[in-house]
Amino acid sequence: MRVALLTREFPPEVYGGAGVHVEHLAAALAAAEGVAVRVHAYGRPRPSSLVEATYQPLGALEGVLGNLSVNLQMAAGVAGADVVHSHTWYANFAGRLAQLLHGVPHVMTTHSLEPRRPWKADQLGGGYAVSQFCERTGIESADAVIAVSRAMKADILDAYPAVQPDRVTVVHNGIDADVYRPDPGTAVLDKHGIDPARPSVLFLGRLTPQKGVMELLDSAERLDQAAQLVLCAGQPDTEGFAGQVADRVDNLRRSRDGVIWIEGMLDRADTVQILTAATVFVCPSLYEPFGLVNLEAMACETAVVAHAVGGIPEIVVEGETGHLVTVGDDLAAPVNALIADPERAAAMGRAGRQRVLAAFTWDRIAARTADLYRSLNAKTSGDP
Repeated sequence: MRVALLTREFPPEVYGGAGVHVEHLAAALAAAEGVAVRVHAYGRPRPSSLVEATYQPLGALEGVLGNLSVNLQMAAGVAGADVVHSHTWYANFAGRLAQLLHGVPHVMTTHSLEPRRPWKADQLGGGYAVSQFCERTGIESADAVIAVSRAMKADILDAYPAVQPDRVTVVHNGIDADVYRPDPGTAVLDKHGIDPARPSVLFLGRLTPQKGVMELLDSAERLDQAAQLVLCAGQPDTEGFAGQVADRVDNLRRSRDGVIWIEGMLDRADTVQILTAATVFVCPSLYEPFGLVNLEAMACETAVVAHAVGGIPEIVVEGETGHLVTVGDDLAAPVNALIADPERAAAMGRAGRQRVLAAFTWDRIAARTADLYRSLNAKTSGDP
């Protein structure tokens, strides 16, 4: 069975959870019996043997029109595939076109939903309407839709009532627990000025309202003064929002020490060491269809305090691997409780890694995904 994965992101050009998902799904599918997977991605050629083709915008087209021109090329480039599988609105339209052109099933994984991210209008302007069009066209016509959480499935059916429930399958995201595992080293901490002898509270995410960094900063004045606050936050949606965060961080530094802001993307090894060193990882997201970063923290044996939104309650077990907080409630209180009880925080971290190993490994996710492909091919061929 020949599977074409359509994606904007693929290593080394990965900037979010969807890109991490595609990277590991592709590798796990390639190892599965009877599956020949080929990746079609945006941008420059990639070094991976799994990549069949990469595409640049045509001519002088930029922005969303450039994105659409990549989709046209992708649709032409997947001829011969038995299944096309698109990821994010950047490639959903290509999946729909390939479905029509080549008569093959189109599977799409929903990592987020455009109607649930209205702040994107500030970033994309009129392009936001185009991104919604691409997603709606793909999701309403896909032969199967993969939701990365039960909460995401509910959101899909609410946002797109034309989608029949039996076309939506929940397949949780996964993680490579051999990559994300405790790293007790300190070289990365030293490089960034993080004191390994002092408790630390960690945020890791893009600078976008969706990730709740402002909500965390609102609570930061009440964090235990003994703790460092480490913000691994870059890639702002807009320069205006980046400026707002910078102003808030400057104000916070006037009232407490140990506020460390690491801007830009960290490589994976650095991220793992910083996650491991954290006493508590905080995920204050306002919208999180799955919340892969919570798995990354848990795999590194770090306790999690997170907003109980989207798929996060399907990952973090209240009182066992961390604490869940209702949006609007104080994030500082459960964080401070864990800082005051480091043995409890460490026990939650160990329980988190065990949960990852039991339920969120990529071989499990790939097996379920391949079974879905086979069921669609059987319907197409008329097999019972």
